[in-house]
Amino acid sequence: MAFAFAKISTTVRNLSILYAARIGFLIGGWLLPETTLLRAARIFSTPFRSSRARAASASTAGAREERLTVDGIEIATYLWGDATQQPYVLFAHGWSSHGTRIAPWIEPLQAAGYAVVAFDQAGHGKSGGHRTTLPDFACHLLAVGQHYGPAAAVLGHSLGGAAAAVALARGLAAEHAILIAPAADPLAAMERFSRFVWLGVHFGRRLAMFYERETRVPIDDLQAHRNAPLIGRPALIVHDVEDREVPWSEGERYARLWHGARMLSTRGYGHNRIAEHPDVIADALRFLRSEPVGARIVSSPNLPYGFA
Repeated sequence: MAFAFAKISTTVRNLSILYAARIGFLIGGWLLPETTLLRAARIFSTPFRSSRARAASASTAGAREERLTVDGIEIATYLWGDATQQPYVLFAHGWSSHGTRIAPWIEPLQAAGYAVVAFDQAGHGKSGGHRTTLPDFACHLLAVGQHYGPAAAVLGHSLGGAAAAVALARGLAAEHAILIAPAADPLAAMERFSRFVWLGVHFGRRLAMFYERETRVPIDDLQAHRNAPLIGRPALIVHDVEDREVPWSEGERYARLWHGARMLSTRGYGHNRIAEHPDVIADALRFLRSEPVGARIVSSPNLPYGFA
């Protein structure tokens, strides 16, 4: 009973903090728009502190741990097997996650003959840094891929899936791609964030302009419809139709615009559980064996972004 009361108390406290922050953003957006924009940008690009705590407490499943320096930031990497002697799968985790999230995949992948390489993005897990963005995600993924050499496949979840697409379009060497619940539209993500903190969609567009100035990377260059058509490698896109964090339509966009990609739609796995569901892992291994998985999405000029 005491535990139940403690859980209720924690939930109420967290909700109180959330609504207080939302009211602060709502008022600040009217009275101090520039200050509020900077605050929103800082929060949007700062991973949750819990990422580090979860990474510290998570089992590494016997990984060999190494560290790389990328743009002056120490990046923690995890290796299972020998990536110099075996085909390997390169894993890119999502926002506020960590590299050892790949743990449920390790045994099935190794049983299939693959080594596995994962890493913590900047500001995440055991890596250095405090803030990060999608261009950083893609840059660091490219650096890790270049360090360990051409991969048999890149596996990306959520923002890691978006980073994988951007990195592949810019030269990441991987024979196959598996994107799980991939984010396709950075502008839409900023608009969702702005609505969540009660700033409104228009503030999301201002946030996008801010990041274009900060990163010197146009938001348009990060969109799925700009990158997917440039990648000529087999891809499997996995997305849950009930995903509440990244809409299924964003995964569909990748599948439609990526030449030869296959779309595997699930129901009831959500945004996070899908990344470790045994059925998804089994289907991904079938895809890597060149067995038919999922369906081909047919393009149409009547759909957003037109033909693939």
